[in-house]
Amino acid sequence: MPEMDSDDWVGPDELDETDLRLLECVDEDFDVSLKELSDKLGLSNSAIHYRLNKLKDAGVIDGVTADIDPTSLGLSMIAITEVSVVHEPGYSEHVGTDLADIDGVEQLYYTMGDVDFVAISRVQDRSQMNRLIEQMVSVEGVDETSSRFVMDELKTAPRTVATLSDEMRGTLVGEE
Repeated sequence: MPEMDSDDWVGPDELDETDLRLLECVDEDFDVSLKELSDKLGLSNSAIHYRLNKLKDAGVIDGVTADIDPTSLGLSMIAITEVSVVHEPGYSEHVGTDLADIDGVEQLYYTMGDVDFVAISRVQDRSQMNRLIEQMVSVEGVDETSSRFVMDELKTAPRTVATLSDEMRGTLVGEE
């Protein structure tokens, strides 16, 4: 994250409805032009540019990426794997790092409850999935795994702002 001074910090208390509308637009399509954003939000290009830079500097906008359809690369087999581990000092960090380093693991969450980690993985075929699960089981400290295989993707696009409820939006812009 870029270095910033306290005047540049944008947190939930500093966001306004315009920031949320701007974030919603770039969440939907980051390749949208300043002119399109200006027209849509009723702000000048320089105001849009300033707000985007402030949101980037504060880490609210975390990089620029391309949305690549994984199925176009043959990555149509998805597993959701719960991983239970032996609880020893530092287990969450070293086991988490080892699991995250396995090729094919798209997302990894350290959780509380019946399981310690949840991994979302994508591969092209069953033999790759078998190798991936074998790699997970061979991580030092992993006790057991349980996998579920996705039959159909119903909602996959990470649209952070678009999924905010009215209550969440109100909390962000200081409306009670």
